Amino acid sequence: MPPSLGDGPPETRGDYCGGMPGRDSAENGSPFLSYDRASWAALAASQPVTLSDEDLSRIRSTGDRLDLREVIEVYQPLAELLGLYVQATRALHRSTREYLGDDTLVTPFVIGVAGSVAVGKSTTSRLLQQLLSMSPATPNVDLVATDGFLWPTAELERRGILHRKGFPESYDRKALLHFVSQVKSGIAPVEVPVYSHLLYDRIEGEHHVVDRPDILIIEGLNVLAPPEPQSALALSDLFDFSVYVDAQSADIARWYEERFLNLQQGAFADPRSYFHRYASLSESEARAEAKRIWAEVNEPNLRHNIYPTRPRASLILTKEADHRIQTVLMRKI
Repeated sequence: MPPSLGDGPPETRGDYCGGMPGRDSAENGSPFLSYDRASWAALAASQPVTLSDEDLSRIRSTGDRLDLREVIEVYQPLAELLGLYVQATRALHRSTREYLGDDTLVTPFVIGVAGSVAVGKSTTSRLLQQLLSMSPATPNVDLVATDGFLWPTAELERRGILHRKGFPESYDRKALLHFVSQVKSGIAPVEVPVYSHLLYDRIEGEHHVVDRPDILIIEGLNVLAPPEPQSALALSDLFDFSVYVDAQSADIARWYEERFLNLQQGAFADPRSYFHRYASLSESEARAEAKRIWAEVNEPNLRHNIYPTRPRASLILTKEADHRIQTVLMRKI
């Protein structure tokens, strides 16, 4: 059965910052600083960003809750912080190039965005793309989801792992690593396979072209995973910054179920949809199916593969049951 249909960790949180309410967690030996929402929002510039309802509707994933207040209080400070990282990285590159007498061009600043199915990482990625592209310093921001690097459905069936779609082994990880390596090496243009959520498969012969953006955002379930045994390099080794979108597993399970119902009453009605067979289910049947898929596929993937990569992130956005981000954890070491 399919694992995702769109975009839980253990039920305890704060294991990397001691659950401290304040900003500094040094006495706990944590690698993160913890900001509550108010202290994080206070970091933003005095001039708030403005996005239209149409912008928010385009950015927001099915079932996610995103309004202008969330943008201003959470994502504007993050976008401004990322702007500082981009400037500092460019300055370091310029100084290094001058010192070495190297004429290598500045390569894209790469941001990884990780998290569970249904946690809202696609919304986070699209919003960051929008906000970062509003800066005159980084007008060209590209976004690539790792879905395009899933093995084609026929190959997953041949390998007997279609039911594990979304697990690390369901991706062509070598091709994904090669793609980001090319981008960081300054090679352009680079083509990326295009994935269709409607067809639940790659679109044969269709590609997205990445051509030296100022910033490249890579979004996916396993982008912070450690290297494969036969490789000395992890995908995240090529990131300049990374974000993990976090929430309690019980909340994510509920969001997944609600998303399943929304899709079952909408996109699944399209006869071309891979999930068209779910369109005729009653609400109780659809809820039962969503719970089954979560318990058998998505939750094990989250517990064993996705959540363990959380401490590898540069920054963690922690959501509450209402989908609002209330805590931001910023890596300090």
